[in-house]
Amino acid sequence: MKQRLVVIGNGMAGMRTVEELLTAAPDKYEITVFGAEPYGNYNRIMLSSVLCGEKNIEDIVINNRQWYIDNGITLHAGEGKTVVYIDRKKRDVYAQDGTVAGYDRLLIATGSKAVMPQVPGNDLEGVISFRDIADVNKMLSYSRSHKKAVVLGGGLLGLEAAYGLVLRGMDVTVIHNQDILMNRQMDRPAAKLLQTELERRGLKFRMAAKLKQLLGDEKRHIKAVSFEDGMDAGAIADDCKDAGGRATQGAVADDGSRLECDLFVSAIGVRPNMELARKSGIYCQRGIVVNDTLQSYDPSIYAVGECIQHRGSTFGLVAPLFEQAKVCANHLSAHGAAEYATLPTAAKLKVTGINLFSVGDFQGGENCENICFTDPASGIYKKLVVKGGKLIGAVLYGDTADGSWYQQLLEQEDNISGIRDALVFGQAYAGAHNY
Repeated sequence: MKQRLVVIGNGMAGMRTVEELLTAAPDKYEITVFGAEPYGNYNRIMLSSVLCGEKNIEDIVINNRQWYIDNGITLHAGEGKTVVYIDRKKRDVYAQDGTVAGYDRLLIATGSKAVMPQVPGNDLEGVISFRDIADVNKMLSYSRSHKKAVVLGGGLLGLEAAYGLVLRGMDVTVIHNQDILMNRQMDRPAAKLLQTELERRGLKFRMAAKLKQLLGDEKRHIKAVSFEDGMDAGAIADDCKDAGGRATQGAVADDGSRLECDLFVSAIGVRPNMELARKSGIYCQRGIVVNDTLQSYDPSIYAVGECIQHRGSTFGLVAPLFEQAKVCANHLSAHGAAEYATLPTAAKLKVTGINLFSVGDFQGGENCENICFTDPASGIYKKLVVKGGKLIGAVLYGDTADGSWYQQLLEQEDNISGIRDALVFGQAYAGAHNY
């Protein structure tokens, strides 16, 4: 008799686990999946490609609804199908609309929630995040009928959102709280090259700026944002008065700057979506705490993806999620041999024509050596960080052909002393085909 597996979350991590499980033990479970969105499983990291017009929604679907039927999976997806309670004693899960499913094993893959700025006006119409198909559809709708957009956050997601909106014809300004873009993935020289190229393509930037307030009209639609960047407050205040000298709806009375906008996109990070687990008594810290087999403190409940915390780390990129899926499926199928270990994850920006790559400790520090190569005319910059004869970090801009090789050297902790002088010129030049 088949055991019952319930999966909460129809995203990339949960469904990759199911795919792996169907390969490893196709007849072991009767599988039920709950998803909040009214779709099959789709590739969330390709949403930026949909926004900029390179792909449509159908192109990024991984498993359509027919796939679930073909594999005997019961899918509860869409309005009312969000799971709101887990009864761990009875081993039942309850959806918002009253749907109930019993489990022998439960897999939680609830992903993450976008962080929204905690400032006045964050509930105005036209204030959104960039997390799902509904967000992309709203951004596309706004781009057809409005002109000005502000994106908060100069990281990977923020820049992809901003560039997509520029390609859709909007006037876009990125507000970033640091003085360099992608400060978690880029050092200063690489970030400056990136900013210059994005400005050439039409993006505007307000750097080292702190958002203060979102301002709306009488119908509570977003109309402007205010932020601190050292601009003259008096000039801004005067600009926000009508002919009679009265303050208009978008007036900013304190020290700050003001930008008109019809659409505001928050891209300042995500947090593990663990409230369901916490409410059900599953041990959580910054995420759902799991061991090396992706098992929670409840032995019948596993968790994967952006909702988890493993050995103190949480996750926001896709590569570790897929590795977690393999390990989790290995244990759900009762093979029980695999263990998950966190490896450095490379960052790449999905903007056509811009090549950048970073991995590991690219800033370096004490007892580290930086090996750099710069070709300003070609827009190429490379920085390798070496410590104790091993590569520990890399930043590449303009030429990323050797990125995967550098990542391999880093992950395998290979001694690079013998090719140190040629390392920055790449695998072919270094004659390192044995690595």
